[in-house]
Amino acid sequence: NHWQTYFERTQKNFHRVMQQSWDEPNIDEWVENLDKAISDYDNASVVLVAHSLGCLAVAEWAKRYNRTIKAALLVAPPDTDLLHEKLQTVLFDELPIQRINFQTVLVASANDPWSNLEKAEFYADKWGSKFVNIGEAGHINDVSGHYEWKEGLKILYSLG
Repeated sequence: NHWQTYFERTQKNFHRVMQQSWDEPNIDEWVENLDKAISDYDNASVVLVAHSLGCLAVAEWAKRYNRTIKAALLVAPPDTDLLHEKLQTVLFDELPIQRINFQTVLVASANDPWSNLEKAEFYADKWGSKFVNIGEAGHINDVSGHYEWKEGLKILYSLG
C-alpha cells in the first residue's frame, strides 16, 4: 500500500531496488545494491526515488561513487540520532552530508515521527536539495495515509 508501489505501477520503466532488513539495515549493502541496480542504465536517464533510510543510502551512494545521474526525489529522510536510538545501530562512520552532484528535491513533513523539519532542512541545505515541506503528513508512508500519493508523483515529474 506504499506510494512507491503506486509510483512503480504508473510507468513500465520504473523499477524498485529491494533492500534487505529495515530493522537491521546494512548501509554498505544498500549502497552496493543501489549501484548494481542502476549500472545497466544510462546515468543521464536515471531518476532515483527514495523514502526514509533510502534517502541516506542515496546520499551515501552519491558520496562513494560520485556519479552524476539525472535527479533524485528524497522523501522523509530520518534523523540518524533517532535511528540510532530506536534501532540500536550505527549506520555510518560519517554522516553523508556532502553536496550531491545532481538535482535533488527533498520532501519533508512537519510531524514526521522519524525526523523534524530542522533536520530535514539541514539535509536539504547540505545536499543542495530543493526543500519541500508538505505540512503535517507523518512519515509520508502508508501508515500516514500516503497510498496513491499524487502530489508526490507531480513533484517527481517536475524533476524533468
